[in-house]
Amino acid sequence: MIKKARFIISNTDHNKCPAPDKPEFAFIGRSNVGKSSLINMLTNHKDLAKTSGKPGKTQLINHFLIDDKWYMVDLPGYGFAKISKDIKSTWEKMIADYMKSRPNLVAVCILVDSRLEPQKIDLEFILWCAQSDLPFVLVFTKADKQGKTKTDANVRAFLDKMIEMFDDEPQYFVTSAEKATGREELTTFIQNEVQEYLDGN
Repeated sequence: MIKKARFIISNTDHNKCPAPDKPEFAFIGRSNVGKSSLINMLTNHKDLAKTSGKPGKTQLINHFLIDDKWYMVDLPGYGFAKISKDIKSTWEKMIADYMKSRPNLVAVCILVDSRLEPQKIDLEFILWCAQSDLPFVLVFTKADKQGKTKTDANVRAFLDKMIEMFDDEPQYFVTSAEKATGREELTTFIQNEVQEYLDGN
């Protein structure tokens, strides 16, 4: 489990991010997917990441240092409809520049709303990650918001799309920020990856 988490820095420029000397895990998803709530749940901090009922709250690259060993990075959500095209393209460039410039980026945790059928914008972002050779895992959120049968069906439909696209299904986690579902599985995965990274460097 995560014992310590502290905010380090916010940036719009990937060149001003912390030195890439620790393994890093980026969290990103469609706006309003529950990213801040998930980060707070994983770190056991009520307000480490600022939550909001309004999409588009995160507008910067936010670095948090976890257990003095690795970085958790909170990225702006994609697909926020109510912002201008200029801001949208600035955000997209900022995210792409950051992701492609961090040699210490171990995995992109792509958050997917488990209440929804597969969304085109999520599939497009995943494809972009794959084409950019960025390692990713899927994190299904809000699993407590409907019955298990519905969650399972939506997760399965999404994984079937992944098999269609890649002939394989990626590693995935089903979570609920409210009930702390998936916390142990996701933090164990990250901690194992952190150890592997540290052993290899």
